[in-house]
Amino acid sequence: MIVKSAEFICSNTQVSKLPPPVKPEYAFIGRSNVGKSSLINMLTGKKGLAKTSQTPGKTQLINHFLINDNWYIVDLPGYGYARISKNKKEDWNKFIRTYLDKRESLQCVMVLIDSRLEPQKIDLEFCNWLGEKGLSFVLVFTKADKQSSIKTDQNIAKFKKALLATFEEVPPIFVTSSEAQSGRDEVLGFIDEVNGSFVVPEYLKS
Repeated sequence: MIVKSAEFICSNTQVSKLPPPVKPEYAFIGRSNVGKSSLINMLTGKKGLAKTSQTPGKTQLINHFLINDNWYIVDLPGYGYARISKNKKEDWNKFIRTYLDKRESLQCVMVLIDSRLEPQKIDLEFCNWLGEKGLSFVLVFTKADKQSSIKTDQNIAKFKKALLATFEEVPPIFVTSSEAQSGRDEVLGFIDEVNGSFVVPEYLKS
């Protein structure tokens, strides 16, 4: 897939105010500081599209980016962020989960995992929640340039083993590096393939 255009459309904290669900959407989510904004910028080829920050938890809204006037990248708040009140954290969790569970045009959840780390409980719990809800997801391992490929492979193998404790099979896996621009074609190719089978809900066609 060639990305010809990528533009910011809107930020929301209310699912009711999101764009009409008539185009396929791909939600990007992961632990804070997993490199989500950098990955989105790398995939779209627009350096400042998603705002990067050294402060975990910077993304606190549901951000929609329209790609090629055809589909959306949805940038979701990271889970496991610190320095926010318990009430606010619960509110965010609620609207993130409502979006993921109820959004008709959501095609796949792109779960970002830091390839430098061994399996983290919070990542596994989130994957298990997606599985319980029957939501389609893939694993996108980030920051692969920060260590040897052997170490990356070892951590991915450990994550797969941990996931197989609750899943019958492991979802598709992508290994990426925003710095090295690696994994871009594979992720975009997957999205392009899924887009081909997207059907607008009947009640929205009129």
